[in-house]
Amino acid sequence: MSIKKRVLITGGSSGIGKESAKFLSSCGYKVYVGSREPSKLDDIKSPTLKPIYLDITSKDSVKEAIESIEDIDILVNNAGYGLVSTIEEMDEDEMFNQFNVNLFGLLRVTKAVIPAMRKNGAGVIINISSFLGRVGLPLLALYNSSKYAVEGITDSLRYELKDFNIRVHSIMPGFFDTNFARDNLVINSNILSKDTPYKKLIDNLAPNIIEQINSGNSPKEVAELILQIIEDENSLARYTAGEKSKKFIPMRRELSDEDFERRVREYYNL
Repeated sequence: MSIKKRVLITGGSSGIGKESAKFLSSCGYKVYVGSREPSKLDDIKSPTLKPIYLDITSKDSVKEAIESIEDIDILVNNAGYGLVSTIEEMDEDEMFNQFNVNLFGLLRVTKAVIPAMRKNGAGVIINISSFLGRVGLPLLALYNSSKYAVEGITDSLRYELKDFNIRVHSIMPGFFDTNFARDNLVINSNILSKDTPYKKLIDNLAPNIIEQINSGNSPKEVAELILQIIEDENSLARYTAGEKSKKFIPMRRELSDEDFERRVREYYNL
């Protein structure tokens, strides 16, 4: 099978990133999978799938990783995690770290790949966002807002890079059956206290959300959508993936803010 184009996927050690790396590699793409623990990918590495060390919170690490790849034709910004906390109880480090990974990390990698794509006159950038980039939920304010920002960046980049034949898209997954709830949720210690003033909200919502994540759709759905976007030059700006995204995003478009909030309160018994 002849090698097609080179793909860099960030946050590829598990879940959607790892599944997408395996799938694109099987379709003939040369895939570089970035992770702070590339040894976690030893079980899937092959001549067309190469794990590389990449810490998106470090400018130097991003620079070294990009320079180690001859050319990147497609970037999939997948790395991210979710902070579970009320706004009142989160601390400064938690606020910064959430944005440093989900937003600033995405920007570091994107900035680093654009010059070569622009010089080559072609490229595809796919941001793995979330349906929570359009829908706010309690306890996930920082995750929500970082993904809202990713959606804004996607819109701006589509204008900035159009003249250079660089396509920019986002995918807004709902809840998927990955290790996200176990490995990619960081829970603020204050909300675990029996003395938190938000105990009723937390006890009601947190187990519900975690159960929905653990019983969500297969990450293969997102992997197939990534391939579709790469291979179809007429792809839409953004796509939903998974049951929750396909339910809530259209509803968000159709209802007023107040009516939508009422529906979410009813759905999650808030």
